Amino acid sequence: METPTIPMPKDERERQILDKLMAIRDSLLLLKRDRTKYIRTQDVMLLYDKLVEQVKQLNEVRKGEHKGENRLDKVLESCFQLISLFFMTIGRTTEVPAAYALTSTIKRLLDHLTEASLFSPKDLTSISNTLGRLEGILNNADAHHSPYLVELLANREALCKSMLCNLRKQLDQLDEPLQAIYERLISIMRSMSLANTKSKFSMTEVQKFQSKLKDIDETMVGGKFVGPDGAELRGSEVVSDLLSRCLQWSDIVLKRKGIIPEPFMDKYSILISIRNDLEKLSITQAWSLRETDLYDFQRQLDRIDEARMDGNWLDADGRPAELYVQRTLLYLIRRSYGYIYYLMNSSEPVSEALLPVYNQLQTLKRCLIEVKNSGGVGSVRELYPYSMKLNSIDNMRVDGKFMVGNDIPEGQGNVTELLAECFDINYELRVAAEELEEAEKVAPTPQPIVS
Repeated sequence: METPTIPMPKDERERQILDKLMAIRDSLLLLKRDRTKYIRTQDVMLLYDKLVEQVKQLNEVRKGEHKGENRLDKVLESCFQLISLFFMTIGRTTEVPAAYALTSTIKRLLDHLTEASLFSPKDLTSISNTLGRLEGILNNADAHHSPYLVELLANREALCKSMLCNLRKQLDQLDEPLQAIYERLISIMRSMSLANTKSKFSMTEVQKFQSKLKDIDETMVGGKFVGPDGAELRGSEVVSDLLSRCLQWSDIVLKRKGIIPEPFMDKYSILISIRNDLEKLSITQAWSLRETDLYDFQRQLDRIDEARMDGNWLDADGRPAELYVQRTLLYLIRRSYGYIYYLMNSSEPVSEALLPVYNQLQTLKRCLIEVKNSGGVGSVRELYPYSMKLNSIDNMRVDGKFMVGNDIPEGQGNVTELLAECFDINYELRVAAEELEEAEKVAPTPQPIVS
């Protein structure tokens, strides 16, 4: 994330702070790479407190004045990004530091949505909901957290809200019937881009999407989208332009068949690998994700994204990538940022040390609810497997706490609450089963019919 082109700080005091920040970052990276044990809250908080102390000193040195970005700012950004992901990993997802990485990703997503001018109402709704949640975290920030960090995040959140507002205005310019068509076109465009980046290109798949586009094209009257009264709908030109872009993209994709020119093959291979890895994590994240792993994906994506000149990449001879390559690479970057956003948003308020127990209880709860919704059980005996599993988890507690060695990991309340919910559902099912068995006992035995 930092490059030789970024200058070193000129102030000797800033250089001393930079040295200490680099030591903190190195410690965070070492802690991130250690897979032999769970990440402990006390280890994270020790490094966080050291980071906050350096931020205080930096504020005293700069006294509100900042004369251009230097290497210190980049290292500080890396430290905040890492510490943010560590807070997610230890389950402190509702505290200010955990919000830093999420705001970085939201800003990236909004930058790309603004640049491409391709987004759906669902994209904006999701980001709006997340920003609302982050605002609540900032409003409830306690004195332990750095005022600098709180202010930084508040400014980021305000900027993201402003960008979101501008994007909403674009959609508000469309009449309601056109908003549905617009969203459908966005979906088709993304589906074609996905088909274009699959390991095996399918002409038939893309042709089906192209056929859907032509069906939409045929609903136009005189090159315009009109209402039942024959009047042109507001925003017709915008949607018509998007339709043209989609049709053009379908022709290009069918012509190129997923083949990327050699000069850009390295970037493409890296982005495909990142996209595929993040896609797998999005499916198995409850069992396999350590949030700090997202740092490496973000660094790679940021480097490739920031290597663009005037929005495009250049080959070794300084020639810009053609439209097909540019759009393909941008799709992969945006898709990957989208996965990172989803994974961060899905982070559970439970330490990774307790996640195995938490995930088992989540699965048990889903199973018990499914049993309940399908009519319950015929006998108490059918509940034995669930009861035994719940009791075995309950017996893991020491003085009411789930311990890992001598540590009490974060998220005790969430795991205990989930365990209690499972016991409650199990109890309801048992009572219903017992009542059913009693009813069958007292029911009169049918008498044989005597002819």
